[in-house]
Order: sequence, then structure tokens, then C-alpha cells
Amino acid sequence: MPQDELDLDAYCTRIGLQATGAPSLALLQAVVAGHAASIPFENLDIVLGRPIRLDIAAVQAKLVGAGRGGYCFEQNTLLRAALQRLGFGVTSLLARVVRTATADAITPRTHMLLRVDLPDGDAYLADVGFGNLTPTAPLMLASQAPQPSLHEDYRLQPMADETLLQARLGTRWENVYRFSAMPSHPIDHEVGNWFTSTRPGGLFTANVIAARPGTRCRKTLFNGTVTIRDEDNRTETFVADSEISLREALQYHFDIMLDAAELAGVHAAIRRFADRTEPGPGLD
Repeated sequence: MPQDELDLDAYCTRIGLQATGAPSLALLQAVVAGHAASIPFENLDIVLGRPIRLDIAAVQAKLVGAGRGGYCFEQNTLLRAALQRLGFGVTSLLARVVRTATADAITPRTHMLLRVDLPDGDAYLADVGFGNLTPTAPLMLASQAPQPSLHEDYRLQPMADETLLQARLGTRWENVYRFSAMPSHPIDHEVGNWFTSTRPGGLFTANVIAARPGTRCRKTLFNGTVTIRDEDNRTETFVADSEISLREALQYHFDIMLDAAELAGVHAAIRRFADRTEPGPGLD
């Protein structure tokens, strides 16, 4: 198999997809749900000082072969390759993250998401890379009504020539990100990936982060604190303050297994970031 081609069988095994077939909404839902549940969101390679590569060989070696996770550019690059191999029409887009900000805040376009076109003409938003607000179901782009996922409800609101994604947390609609219909390209993703994975003091360079949806809950690791948020937006937390407790939390809650050197490096990073304990966009 060429290095630049996705091993679709290995990907389907990784996400627990039992059957494929022709492109359909049911298949898209199964892929998004399986991917979100199986491949954790995490930035551990960034804090370990490793470059984040977006070529498909590197992405599938890490997220599929090595059983690790990644962040939006890695996650949605992998999802795009899988959906294209399954016969879907896929367009990459870039968004401005406005989590914890006003809907019209001017932030950089550094979040990657996908538009997926079905054979019947309907188009859906698919995104498996937004931390603990990752939509666990595709969202119909033409609808402004609340749309359920396996976790939160979401809605898409028009804003001039852009679209605002919001999630319902408890009784409140919270801003997530804003995007336009303009397609993005691999070079755009390389620039955004380089910025977010190397910028000093940025969310992903100055914090240790992991997230994964559970059954009727969301789990987040932020600088050693594990938060479990239930479907009513109630939370419980505990601190993984030793290498042993960190290893156990990563394995049990996020299905991330590190070798001894990696674990020591991540634990050391948490100690370095001890004064930066406020969650960033999309991760509270």
C-alpha cells in the first residue's frame, strides 16, 4: 500500500466499524461516533517537543497504528482520508474558535473541520477534533434547529457570511466556533498546525490536555486535573498528581498508553504548567 494512502481496514478496526457500504447518513453517523469514541483528543506529543506531522502516513501511524490520539488537524485529516475512501464528498474548512468569547470575536482560523456531502445532496458538518465539545454526530448544515448528538445538543446559526456552532451545556447555549464555506487546503492546515503546535504560551504548548467522550459523559484531563462532566453538565474532578496516578488516569479514562520516558516527560510538563490551571477554549 502506498505510504500516502489510508489503510481503511485498519482504520475501521480502530474505530470499531463493523460494516461500510455505500455513502449514507447512517454510515457517516457510525464513522463519526466510532472515531470520536475510540481515538482520544490529546496534545501530548506537543508538550513532549515532537513535531506534529499531517501527512497521512504519519497520522495513521500515530492515531491508528500506535493507538494514540491527536488534536484537530491530525484527527480531521484522518477522518477526511477515511470518508474519501468510503466514497463521500469531503471539503475541509477552517474555523475561528470562540469558546468562552463573544460570537463575533476575531480569533485566528486555526480549527479544522469538514463539510461532508451525501449523494442525496444534503451537507453535514463532521468534526472529531474539538476536545470535550467534539460533536459525536454529524450536523446538518442547512438546519438552524437544535440537533442532538450522543452527548450535547448543537445548533448552527448564520452570522453574515459565516456560521456559528453552539453547544447546549445544561440550560445555556455556549459558543464553540465560527466558520465560512470557503474551502481550505493542506497548505492552510500546515500553517495552522505549525502555529498552534509551536506558539509559545499557546493553549496546546503550555498545557497538558486530553479528552474523550464516555457513556453519557465527557472526560477531560487538563494539567493533571481530570474532570468528568455528565449529561446534565454536573462535574466531578480528581487530581492525578503522581506518575502512577497519571498513568492510570490516561489509560483508564482516555485509553492512552505511554512508555516510561513519555510518562515522565508529560508529568514533568504538568509540573511546569502548574500555574496555568484555567481551561482553554472548548476544554472546560
